[in-house]
Amino acid sequence: MGCESETVDLLRETGHKMTPQRMMILTSLRHASGHLTAAEVFERVKTVYPYVDISTVYRTLTVLKDLHLIAETDMGGGDATFEWVVAERHHHLICRKCSQVTQLDHRYLAEVGARIGRDLGFRADLDHFAIFGLCAACQRELTEEAARGAAH
Repeated sequence: MGCESETVDLLRETGHKMTPQRMMILTSLRHASGHLTAAEVFERVKTVYPYVDISTVYRTLTVLKDLHLIAETDMGGGDATFEWVVAERHHHLICRKCSQVTQLDHRYLAEVGARIGRDLGFRADLDHFAIFGLCAACQRELTEEAARGAAH
C-alpha cells in the first residue's frame, strides 16, 4: 500500500472526504523536502489544478494538522510553515543573528512534556517547535566584539 493510500484511509476513517484537491495538497506536503507555507502549497497545487481555491488549502491544512499528520511552526519568516510529520519528530534552533537553522532531536522537548504531564497533569502538544537564540559562532563573535570594544 502506498503512502498516500494510508493517509486516504485515515482521512476516510475519520469522516473526511478525499477530493482530488485534497490529494494534491497532501502529496505536495508529503513529498516536500522541508517546510512549506500555505501559499507555497497553493502555488504547487495550482500548477496542476488551476481551479483550486486558497480556502481549500487552509481547510485541508487544518484537517491534516488536527489529525497530527502535519505540524505547523513559525520559523521566523512571518508566515506559518507546515511540514509532514515523519516517524522521528524534530524541532529547530534558529540563530537570530545569522539565521542558521539546526535540527534539534525531539528527546529534549519530550522530557519537558513528560515533566509538565507529571507535575501539572497537562498533556502538552510539543509536535514541532522553532526555538530562537544565538548559535555558538555568533555568541563567540559577540564576545570578541565586546572584548575589542572594552580594549579601546
